[in-house]
Amino acid sequence: MSDLFYSNISELQAGLNNKTFTAVDLMQSVIERTEAVESEVNAFISRDIEDALKQAEASDKRRLAGASLGALDGIPVGIKDIMAVKGQPLRCASKMLESFVAPYDATCIEHLKASGAVIWGRLNMDEFAMGSSTENSAFSQTANPWNLDCIPGGSSGGSAASVAAGQTIVSIGTDTGGSIRQPAALCGVVGMKPTYGLASRYGLVAFASSLDQVGPFARTVKDAAILLESLVGYDPKDSTSLNRPKENYSKALEQPLRKLKLGVPSEFFGDGVDPEVKAAVEKAIDWYRSEGHTIVEISLPHSELCVPVYYIIATAEASSNLARFDGVRYSHRSSDAGNINELFNKSRGEGFGEEVKRRIILGTYVLSSGYYDAYYLRAQKVRSLIRNDFDQAFEQVDAILTPTTPTPAFKKGEKSDDPLSMYLSDIYTISVNLAGLPALSLPVGMTQEQLPIGMQIIGKAFGEADILSVAHAFESNHEFKDLRPNLDNSKQ
Repeated sequence: MSDLFYSNISELQAGLNNKTFTAVDLMQSVIERTEAVESEVNAFISRDIEDALKQAEASDKRRLAGASLGALDGIPVGIKDIMAVKGQPLRCASKMLESFVAPYDATCIEHLKASGAVIWGRLNMDEFAMGSSTENSAFSQTANPWNLDCIPGGSSGGSAASVAAGQTIVSIGTDTGGSIRQPAALCGVVGMKPTYGLASRYGLVAFASSLDQVGPFARTVKDAAILLESLVGYDPKDSTSLNRPKENYSKALEQPLRKLKLGVPSEFFGDGVDPEVKAAVEKAIDWYRSEGHTIVEISLPHSELCVPVYYIIATAEASSNLARFDGVRYSHRSSDAGNINELFNKSRGEGFGEEVKRRIILGTYVLSSGYYDAYYLRAQKVRSLIRNDFDQAFEQVDAILTPTTPTPAFKKGEKSDDPLSMYLSDIYTISVNLAGLPALSLPVGMTQEQLPIGMQIIGKAFGEADILSVAHAFESNHEFKDLRPNLDNSKQ
């Protein structure tokens, strides 16, 4: 039973129901795997083994009593260190919150607990979700399980790496400009950003409130669908939460995929795309064509403006959201302050990392008197144009296929001194957040150096079932879901 950590949810539920193994056995397998490879991967900031085993024991008792809570009961779920779990540290990978313990559960965590999931560990990330490589964490650098010298992507790098390495069955992350899809692509797993407002943001430490969204990581599309079903739902505590009927995404995958019109935007296949990435995504598109789907070339003409628009809007919202961390209440407080101004300045200077400081400064600047109209207001107008591009495209097609990232995973430190180059890592994912649409990254290839390649599938608002079905059709006919990183063979 030592290899349970690489099983999918359906296999695990069958084994649990048949009493082939227990939830404690499963949790023990995941713990042993984590202990074996964590020194190399560094996916976790913290983990409470005793608490996880207690949760697994409770799951076993429910099942014996005939009161199982569903598909996630007893399944270990890793949590990005930006979601509040009552009684657990909530650091956001920052010294600013190094000693903070969450006093309540985020709504998504409440949903997971109600589903019987085992809440397993705090996963590493870029500080306050600001980054594309998980190199901005104040605690450690997470490695890509496929090549330990490479980054896993970000900001949800620990969430992606832990799933790829078998350190958890599934995990949750957050996506503000690609922070689920980009690391999913670079680590060879499935990652999905739902439609904005579908999953509650209550209990999520906000980066950019009009862009942030919670979503799943998994090794298969079906596992992502099962986890998504637990995450979504109306929440009156979140003013942006949408009151919509819940859908059974995993059941939708059982239906044959109808013939679709799939859009391919020319702007995403030009200069700047790594040749191996482009070839793998085009090969995947050709497969859909061979299956009888219609491939339509489309245009998203304002795509080149997505990065500047995003880094105005996101930093403006970040500067406002992070103003609460001032050294007065629950965040880091400088011990070397003589007055209130020094307390603010020194606490924030000591608590925040360089990338967070950079974004706060930029955001404060674009919101300042004399610059608000020139930058922030204009960016919001261009955001409307970007959204209109998608509206027009979806009048012609059912879903859109693009590369998830312009390159495979790059080496640690390669872009640390070049913020603009780092920001361009998210060039294909940012537009989806600006438009509030759902999108998914699916493994579709490997480079010659055995690094994963991801394809992004973008859907209409509330089109989660459609894009999951599109992804599932490809996954079912290819072997990528079964590939595993070659961590030390003695630790398998």
